[in-house]
Amino acid sequence: MKFSNDPSLLSTLNIDGFFVGWLNPPSNVTFKKILCKSQHVVLAIENEKLVGFINAISDGTLSAYIPLLEVLPNYKGQGIGTELVERMKSELKNYYMIDLSCDDDVVAFYEKLRFRKNNSMYLRNYTNQSGHKSS
Repeated sequence: MKFSNDPSLLSTLNIDGFFVGWLNPPSNVTFKKILCKSQHVVLAIENEKLVGFINAISDGTLSAYIPLLEVLPNYKGQGIGTELVERMKSELKNYYMIDLSCDDDVVAFYEKLRFRKNNSMYLRNYTNQSGHKSS
């Protein structure tokens, strides 16, 4: 397993298989754009295939938000998600706050990685789940 912070590698990698269960998943073009425009990214790569990733967006000063962490279903349970989070935490170590929102079924995973449960509010526009519609 190789880990990289270089989103330009996405142009040569197989990136299929993510966003399982999403009603309206982003296309591969949009997926690449999400990662390339993020301030921070860590990719998990095996045999020219992207098997996991995490990204963060930030103000560059005080706070960072982790919107996505995904590992391909066939690679789950191998510690890849934990390694991605630890590498991202290391990359963001100088920020005051590192926030994320997650579903209840993964709270224990993040608690093991020293995240603390907190209240969160969100608004979702599922018609745009596949990516922002530019006009």
